[in-house]
Amino acid sequence: MNMRALVITVMVATMCCPLLASDLKAPATVVAGTDFVIASAESQGGTFYLIGPSLVSKREVQNGSEISVPGDEIKSAGVYTALLCSGAGCVSTDFYVKPSSPARLSLLAHPSRVRVAEPNAISAVALVFDKFRNLVVEPAQVEFQAVAGEAQPISQSRTAANGIAWIRLTSGKKEGPIKVGAIIGPAKELRVVRQVASDACNLRIKPEWAAGKFYVSTDPVRDCSGNAVPDGTVVSFTKTDRSGKTTVDAPVKRGIARVQMPVDGNARIFVASGVVTGNELNVTGKQ
Repeated sequence: MNMRALVITVMVATMCCPLLASDLKAPATVVAGTDFVIASAESQGGTFYLIGPSLVSKREVQNGSEISVPGDEIKSAGVYTALLCSGAGCVSTDFYVKPSSPARLSLLAHPSRVRVAEPNAISAVALVFDKFRNLVVEPAQVEFQAVAGEAQPISQSRTAANGIAWIRLTSGKKEGPIKVGAIIGPAKELRVVRQVASDACNLRIKPEWAAGKFYVSTDPVRDCSGNAVPDGTVVSFTKTDRSGKTTVDAPVKRGIARVQMPVDGNARIFVASGVVTGNELNVTGKQ
Protein backbone atom coordinates (compact mmCIF):
# COMPACT_ATOMS: atom_id res chain seq x y z
CA MET A 1 0.00 0.00 0.00
CA ASN A 2 1.45 3.35 -1.01
CA MET A 3 1.46 6.42 1.24
CA ARG A 4 -1.48 8.12 -0.47
CA ALA A 5 -3.68 5.04 -0.15
CA LEU A 6 -2.65 4.62 3.48
CA VAL A 7 -3.54 8.23 4.32
CA ILE A 8 -6.96 7.75 2.72
CA THR A 9 -7.45 4.58 4.77
CA VAL A 10 -6.65 6.50 7.97
CA MET A 11 -9.09 9.28 7.06
CA VAL A 12 -11.86 6.77 6.37
CA ALA A 13 -11.14 4.97 9.65
CA THR A 14 -11.40 8.16 11.70
CA MET A 15 -14.63 9.20 9.97
CA CYS A 16 -16.30 5.82 10.28
CA CYS A 17 -15.16 4.99 13.79
CA PRO A 18 -15.72 7.46 16.63
CA LEU A 19 -12.75 8.53 18.76
CA LEU A 20 -12.98 6.97 22.17
CA ALA A 21 -12.72 8.99 25.35
CA SER A 22 -9.62 7.12 26.50
CA ASP A 23 -6.37 8.35 24.96
CA LEU A 24 -3.10 6.89 23.92
CA LYS A 25 -0.27 8.19 26.10
CA ALA A 26 2.89 9.24 24.25
CA PRO A 27 5.77 11.35 25.55
CA ALA A 28 5.27 15.01 24.70
CA THR A 29 8.69 15.15 23.04
CA VAL A 30 10.83 12.40 21.53
CA VAL A 31 14.34 12.64 20.04
CA ALA A 32 14.55 11.74 16.35
CA GLY A 33 15.72 8.18 15.73
CA THR A 34 15.05 7.03 19.30
CA ASP A 35 12.92 3.98 20.18
CA PHE A 36 10.04 4.74 22.55
CA VAL A 37 6.76 3.33 23.85
CA ILE A 38 3.16 4.57 23.62
CA ALA A 39 0.87 3.48 26.44
CA SER A 40 -2.55 2.20 25.44
CA ALA A 41 -5.70 1.64 27.45
CA GLU A 42 -7.07 -0.59 24.69
CA SER A 43 -6.29 -4.11 25.89
CA GLN A 44 -7.76 -5.81 22.80
CA GLY A 45 -5.11 -4.41 20.42
CA GLY A 46 -6.09 -3.25 16.93
CA THR A 47 -4.69 -1.43 13.92
CA PHE A 48 -1.99 1.11 14.73
CA TYR A 49 -1.29 4.06 12.42
CA LEU A 50 1.61 6.48 12.73
CA ILE A 51 1.44 9.69 10.68
CA GLY A 52 4.46 12.00 10.47
CA PRO A 53 5.99 14.69 8.24
CA SER A 54 7.60 12.14 5.90
CA LEU A 55 6.10 8.78 6.90
CA VAL A 56 2.78 7.02 7.31
CA SER A 57 2.85 3.47 8.70
CA LYS A 58 0.26 0.83 9.54
CA ARG A 59 0.51 -2.38 11.48
CA GLU A 60 -1.52 -4.69 13.65
CA VAL A 61 -0.76 -4.70 17.39
CA GLN A 62 -1.55 -7.48 19.82
CA ASN A 63 -3.27 -7.32 23.16
CA GLY A 64 -1.31 -5.31 25.69
CA SER A 65 -0.90 -1.90 27.24
CA GLU A 66 2.21 -0.74 25.30
CA ILE A 67 2.95 -0.08 21.65
CA SER A 68 6.64 0.02 20.72
CA VAL A 69 7.69 2.56 18.09
CA PRO A 70 11.14 1.99 16.54
CA GLY A 71 13.41 4.94 15.97
CA ASP A 72 13.49 4.25 12.23
CA GLU A 73 9.90 5.48 12.02
CA ILE A 74 10.60 8.89 13.57
CA LYS A 75 13.67 10.20 11.74
CA SER A 76 12.06 13.45 10.58
CA ALA A 77 11.48 16.21 13.13
CA GLY A 78 7.96 17.58 13.52
CA VAL A 79 4.50 16.73 14.85
CA TYR A 80 3.32 13.12 14.64
CA THR A 81 -0.10 11.57 15.21
CA ALA A 82 -0.49 8.06 16.60
CA LEU A 83 -3.86 6.38 16.00
CA LEU A 84 -5.15 3.04 17.31
CA CYS A 85 -8.37 1.67 15.83
CA SER A 86 -10.36 -1.37 16.93
CA GLY A 87 -13.94 -2.55 16.68
CA ALA A 88 -14.94 -0.12 19.41
CA GLY A 89 -13.53 2.96 17.67
CA CYS A 90 -10.25 4.89 17.50
CA VAL A 91 -8.02 6.64 20.00
CA SER A 92 -5.26 9.07 19.07
CA THR A 93 -2.47 11.20 20.47
CA ASP A 94 -0.02 13.77 19.12
CA PHE A 95 3.64 14.12 20.02
CA TYR A 96 6.61 16.11 18.81
CA VAL A 97 9.87 14.68 17.48
CA LYS A 98 12.82 17.03 17.94
CA PRO A 99 16.18 16.84 16.12
CA SER A 100 18.94 14.78 17.68
CA SER A 101 22.42 16.15 18.45
CA PRO A 102 24.40 18.07 15.78
CA ALA A 103 26.17 15.72 13.36
CA ARG A 104 26.29 17.49 9.99
CA LEU A 105 27.13 20.92 8.61
CA SER A 106 26.47 22.85 5.45
CA LEU A 107 28.93 25.71 4.92
CA LEU A 108 28.63 28.63 2.53
CA ALA A 109 31.52 31.03 1.90
CA HIS A 110 31.25 34.23 -0.13
CA PRO A 111 32.82 35.50 -2.32
CA SER A 112 35.01 32.97 -4.10
CA ARG A 113 37.64 35.67 -4.82
CA VAL A 114 38.50 38.59 -2.58
CA ARG A 115 41.14 41.30 -2.49
CA VAL A 116 43.75 41.19 0.24
CA ALA A 117 43.43 43.33 3.39
CA GLU A 118 39.70 43.95 2.91
CA PRO A 119 37.84 44.37 6.26
CA ASN A 120 34.88 42.00 6.74
CA ALA A 121 35.20 40.90 3.13
CA ILE A 122 34.58 37.16 3.62
CA SER A 123 31.24 35.85 4.87
CA ALA A 124 30.87 32.28 6.15
CA VAL A 125 27.48 30.80 7.05
CA ALA A 126 27.04 27.38 8.68
CA LEU A 127 23.77 25.43 8.90
CA VAL A 128 23.62 22.78 11.63
CA PHE A 129 21.86 19.43 11.06
CA ASP A 130 21.51 16.17 12.93
CA LYS A 131 22.40 12.84 11.31
CA PHE A 132 18.93 12.64 9.75
CA ARG A 133 19.37 16.11 8.17
CA ASN A 134 16.91 17.81 10.50
CA LEU A 135 17.84 21.44 11.15
CA VAL A 136 19.01 21.68 14.77
CA VAL A 137 17.23 24.77 16.09
CA GLU A 138 18.51 24.59 19.65
CA PRO A 139 21.61 26.73 20.42
CA ALA A 140 24.87 25.03 19.46
CA GLN A 141 28.47 26.24 19.35
CA VAL A 142 30.08 26.34 15.91
CA GLU A 143 33.83 26.88 15.62
CA PHE A 144 34.95 28.78 12.55
CA GLN A 145 38.54 28.55 11.34
CA ALA A 146 40.54 30.44 8.73
CA VAL A 147 43.91 29.19 7.49
CA ALA A 148 46.03 31.11 5.00
CA GLY A 149 48.98 29.22 3.52
CA GLU A 150 51.20 27.68 6.18
CA ALA A 151 50.06 30.08 8.91
CA GLN A 152 48.45 28.90 12.12
CA PRO A 153 44.64 28.64 12.04
CA ILE A 154 42.64 31.53 13.42
CA SER A 155 39.56 30.31 15.30
CA GLN A 156 36.41 32.01 16.52
CA SER A 157 33.32 30.45 18.08
CA ARG A 158 29.76 31.46 17.29
CA THR A 159 26.44 30.26 18.72
CA ALA A 160 24.01 28.94 16.13
CA ALA A 161 20.51 30.41 16.47
CA ASN A 162 17.65 28.53 14.79
CA GLY A 163 20.23 26.31 13.13
CA ILE A 164 22.36 29.10 11.62
CA ALA A 165 25.73 30.55 12.65
CA TRP A 166 27.73 33.09 10.66
CA ILE A 167 30.89 35.13 10.77
CA ARG A 168 32.67 37.87 8.81
CA LEU A 169 36.42 37.72 8.24
CA THR A 170 39.02 40.22 7.07
CA SER A 171 41.08 38.89 4.19
CA GLY A 172 44.80 38.35 4.77
CA LYS A 173 47.68 40.47 3.49
CA LYS A 174 49.18 37.88 1.15
CA GLU A 175 47.59 36.64 -2.05
CA GLY A 176 46.76 32.97 -2.37
CA PRO A 177 44.08 30.58 -1.10
CA ILE A 178 42.55 30.91 2.35
CA LYS A 179 40.73 27.91 3.79
CA VAL A 180 37.55 28.73 5.68
CA GLY A 181 36.12 25.93 7.82
CA ALA A 182 33.37 25.23 10.32
CA ILE A 183 33.39 22.52 13.00
CA ILE A 184 30.70 21.16 15.31
CA GLY A 185 30.99 17.80 17.07
CA PRO A 186 32.16 15.19 14.55
CA ALA A 187 31.24 17.36 11.56
CA LYS A 188 33.68 19.56 9.67
CA GLU A 189 33.24 21.43 6.39
CA LEU A 190 35.86 23.38 4.43
CA ARG A 191 35.70 25.97 1.66
CA VAL A 192 38.49 27.76 -0.21
CA VAL A 193 38.47 31.48 -1.02
CA ARG A 194 41.06 32.91 -3.39
CA GLN A 195 42.79 36.06 -2.16
CA VAL A 196 44.09 38.29 -4.93
CA ALA A 197 46.20 41.44 -4.99
CA SER A 198 44.51 44.73 -4.25
CA ASP A 199 44.94 48.03 -6.10
CA ALA A 200 48.38 49.21 -7.16
CA CYS A 201 50.27 51.18 -4.54
CA ASN A 202 53.44 53.35 -4.51
CA LEU A 203 53.71 53.60 -8.29
CA ARG A 204 57.15 54.56 -9.58
CA ILE A 205 58.13 55.35 -13.16
CA LYS A 206 61.49 55.88 -14.83
CA PRO A 207 62.61 57.25 -18.24
CA GLU A 208 64.52 55.32 -20.86
CA TRP A 209 66.00 56.29 -24.21
CA ALA A 210 66.59 53.50 -26.71
CA ALA A 211 67.55 53.94 -30.38
CA GLY A 212 66.47 57.58 -30.28
CA LYS A 213 63.03 56.73 -28.87
CA PHE A 214 61.71 57.69 -25.46
CA TYR A 215 60.06 55.09 -23.21
CA VAL A 216 58.49 55.28 -19.79
CA SER A 217 58.24 52.16 -17.65
CA THR A 218 57.14 51.37 -14.13
CA ASP A 219 58.97 49.57 -11.42
CA PRO A 220 57.32 46.21 -10.61
CA VAL A 221 53.73 47.14 -9.77
CA ARG A 222 52.57 45.91 -6.38
CA ASP A 223 49.76 46.55 -3.95
CA CYS A 224 50.27 48.08 -0.50
CA SER A 225 50.93 44.62 1.00
CA GLY A 226 53.67 43.85 -1.51
CA ASN A 227 51.68 41.47 -3.73
CA ALA A 228 52.27 41.74 -7.46
CA VAL A 229 49.17 43.05 -9.23
CA PRO A 230 47.85 40.70 -11.93
CA ASP A 231 48.88 41.12 -15.53
CA GLY A 232 46.32 43.16 -17.41
CA THR A 233 45.99 45.80 -14.69
CA VAL A 234 45.74 49.12 -16.52
CA VAL A 235 48.29 51.86 -15.85
CA SER A 236 47.74 55.34 -17.32
CA PHE A 237 50.68 57.51 -18.42
CA THR A 238 49.91 61.22 -18.96
CA LYS A 239 52.36 63.54 -20.73
CA THR A 240 52.12 67.33 -21.01
CA ASP A 241 54.45 69.19 -23.37
CA ARG A 242 54.18 72.06 -25.87
CA SER A 243 52.19 69.86 -28.24
CA GLY A 244 49.50 69.42 -25.60
CA LYS A 245 48.34 66.75 -23.19
CA THR A 246 48.33 63.06 -24.07
CA THR A 247 47.27 60.00 -22.03
CA VAL A 248 48.25 56.45 -22.93
CA ASP A 249 46.86 53.37 -21.14
CA ALA A 250 49.09 50.31 -20.92
CA PRO A 251 48.43 46.91 -19.29
CA VAL A 252 50.83 45.41 -16.82
CA LYS A 253 52.83 42.61 -18.43
CA ARG A 254 55.14 40.42 -16.35
CA GLY A 255 54.83 42.85 -13.47
CA ILE A 256 55.56 46.15 -15.28
CA ALA A 257 53.85 48.58 -17.65
CA ARG A 258 55.84 50.28 -20.43
CA VAL A 259 54.94 52.76 -23.19
CA GLN A 260 56.71 54.73 -25.91
CA MET A 261 55.96 58.46 -25.82
CA PRO A 262 57.29 61.08 -28.25
CA VAL A 263 58.49 64.19 -26.42
CA ASP A 264 58.35 67.71 -27.90
CA GLY A 265 60.62 69.94 -25.85
CA ASN A 266 60.20 70.00 -22.09
CA ALA A 267 57.64 67.53 -20.85
CA ARG A 268 56.06 66.50 -17.58
CA ILE A 269 54.89 62.90 -17.21
CA PHE A 270 52.92 61.34 -14.38
CA VAL A 271 51.38 57.92 -13.81
CA ALA A 272 48.17 56.57 -12.25
CA SER A 273 46.30 53.31 -11.80
CA GLY A 274 42.73 53.65 -10.64
CA VAL A 275 42.75 56.27 -7.89
CA VAL A 276 46.45 55.73 -7.12
CA THR A 277 49.03 58.15 -8.54
CA GLY A 278 52.80 57.88 -8.64
CA ASN A 279 55.85 60.06 -9.08
CA GLU A 280 56.29 62.66 -11.84
CA LEU A 281 59.07 62.89 -14.44
CA ASN A 282 60.39 66.07 -16.01
CA VAL A 283 62.22 65.32 -19.26
CA THR A 284 63.49 67.19 -22.31
CA GLY A 285 63.12 65.75 -25.78
CA LYS A 286 66.21 65.06 -27.79
CA GLN A 287 66.68 67.11 -30.97
